[in-house]
Amino acid sequence: MPMNTFDAIKITPGRAICYSGFRQGQNPGGIYPGYEEVKEDLLLLHGHWKYLRLFDCDRHAETVLEVIRKEKLDFQLMLSAYITAEMNNFNCPWNGGVYSEERLERNRVHNMNSINCLIEMANQHSDIIFSLSVGNEACVEWTDHYVPEKKVLSYVKQVKSKTDKPVTFCENYVPWLVKLEKLANEVDFISIHTYPVWEYKHISEALEYTKDNYYSVARKYPHKPVVITEAGWATDSNGRGIHPENVNENYQKKYFENLMQWAEKENILTFFFEAFDEKWKGSPEPSEPEKHWGLFKNDRTPKLAVSKIIPE
Repeated sequence: MPMNTFDAIKITPGRAICYSGFRQGQNPGGIYPGYEEVKEDLLLLHGHWKYLRLFDCDRHAETVLEVIRKEKLDFQLMLSAYITAEMNNFNCPWNGGVYSEERLERNRVHNMNSINCLIEMANQHSDIIFSLSVGNEACVEWTDHYVPEKKVLSYVKQVKSKTDKPVTFCENYVPWLVKLEKLANEVDFISIHTYPVWEYKHISEALEYTKDNYYSVARKYPHKPVVITEAGWATDSNGRGIHPENVNENYQKKYFENLMQWAEKENILTFFFEAFDEKWKGSPEPSEPEKHWGLFKNDRTPKLAVSKIIPE
């Protein structure tokens, strides 16, 4: 199997996790977590994870950076710009993906502002931010915020020209295999997402499926580092896309432990998705799977996967 070195981008693999700190009654664009809430979160994670992945260069990211700096916490951040739809996607399987031309034009302006903000924050906090992503799941066939590869490519070039940080784009593993060759050649490293449970895999198949996803991309681009920026296992489901019998805390614990053991053995930077449950996500149903990916519950009590390292 091909092995990807991180030496060229000066990244040393270590424990990594996706972090979004929105609590009960909070959501992006609405109420954001305050300083003390973010501080509580980061103190829970501190000493157990080295790398954090943030999803947007917004007010939440500003607070995270402020807490890390003022509290002198040992974290390195992957900072992202969240880019929104610039084209309609009629393949989106849920209620989304199709917008008016006026909305798409507003989105293009928003995206350019987000990219400029990403550059500014990266240069301002170069000691804390170790890498940059120009978007998240914007090219996969089912996305509701579709951006053509050519435009994502232009964002990558813009960020690379104005910062000295490695630049990537975070996407499901499939588009890297079938259509993102030009983008793959331009980014400093490739970032993939792998979710066996979303693809109807049982926990007994999970690690091997993740390994297949990873190595299929690594084989296609043998001279490019490949990072896993999302891999996780939900702990509840209302049946929407995931059978309820296939998700629970025991299964999450098994996947987390197996994934981390393999990633550390193979020296692969792997961000587990995610730190905390987020009740704002998905449908209003309490068992909506999008709400239940955290290693910690929304009230910050640990689930089984981390109960040994962070006891209640």
